Amino acid sequence: MSTLSKGIEKVEVTLKWDPSPLGTPDNDLDIVAATYTADAPHGEPAYLVHFDSRSPDGTITLNRDSRTGQGFGFDEIMTLELDRLAETYTRVIVGVAIQQAEGRKVFGDIANTAVRIREGYTDLTEHDFTEVAGATAATVAEFTRDEGGQWRFRSGLRGFDTDPHAFTSEMGR
Repeated sequence: MSTLSKGIEKVEVTLKWDPSPLGTPDNDLDIVAATYTADAPHGEPAYLVHFDSRSPDGTITLNRDSRTGQGFGFDEIMTLELDRLAETYTRVIVGVAIQQAEGRKVFGDIANTAVRIREGYTDLTEHDFTEVAGATAATVAEFTRDEGGQWRFRSGLRGFDTDPHAFTSEMGR
């Protein structure tokens, strides 16, 4: 069966939140992307992109990393060029983690949080984290390569109550 759908090629993940009130520690949220291979699609990630980094092949890049949420609109931006990923990679999970340096914080403690995923000018999904207000981290999207080699998108908000390091090990399971 032929299809006109060419699959997902390149997406932008953007994250926003309001700065902390004056005199309180900064809130630092981070976009995290975990890439998985065909032989271990639910195991340990082949690699992670987070905290002002990029993938080894340059296909996933954290373009802007905010540590305070200051700015207009979306403060943190990650680009995923899925159409350029090597065929060995068949799954990419995108999540958001709250840094816990100043004590335990959950999404409900941080004002105006939102993540948006778009391909070109088309919004694929947007979440405000109210469903996972008691979580310290959450997965927001899954991209999987189908049998024809095309990338497919699935939106899904799943909360975790863990530190950022443990989240990166658990997010794809």
